[in-house]
Amino acid sequence: MIKRLLAGPVSGLIVVFARAVTAVRAIWPESGPPRGRSIYYANHSSHGDFILIWAVLPPWMRVRTRPVAAAEYWLKSKLNRFIGCDVFNAVLIERNREKRTRDPIEEMAGALDAGSSLILFPEGTRNETEARLLPFKSGLYNLAKARPTIDLVPVWIDNLNRVMPKGEFLPIPLICTVSFGDALKLDPDETREVFTARAEAALLALSPKQEGTSK
Repeated sequence: MIKRLLAGPVSGLIVVFARAVTAVRAIWPESGPPRGRSIYYANHSSHGDFILIWAVLPPWMRVRTRPVAAAEYWLKSKLNRFIGCDVFNAVLIERNREKRTRDPIEEMAGALDAGSSLILFPEGTRNETEARLLPFKSGLYNLAKARPTIDLVPVWIDNLNRVMPKGEFLPIPLICTVSFGDALKLDPDETREVFTARAEAALLALSPKQEGTSK
């Protein structure tokens, strides 16, 4: 009961803090925010990525949007468990195949069936390389195949890796943007390779142009 009472105020404080540190702004496509259930799939460079996406969503969307996160991280302490489970209501996935008791796709599909939207990072791990994007794992394709009517919304998070660089405890105040693209869906009989290439391209199209490039 106490956790439930605290979860609301804590979530509000996290939103205020995230916005204050990053001055984050959302950039939506001309069609605006999606009205129905969606899978927001994004680039991944920091532990704070899903917090920033969650913080820029309109309140009516935020309350029904759940991040997909690693169980071993969010269950490792009482504080982490409170933040992950009670504040964010995360769908916690066990990354160690030998320890799994449930199919991750079934868990995510179940959350969608219950009316939630999801925040997903198809790279599978934080990108600490010079590449703009790591190759996608199979999770996004498998989830899209399991629930082909759900909108897949690409989301590019810019600058958060500089706000929260690896090894730093305190964030560095910098302006961040969260750019949402037009939704896509898995085409009938589309192969994993074709779908993955299309989904990666849609996400990269939202990233800022790099110096010395024309794309």
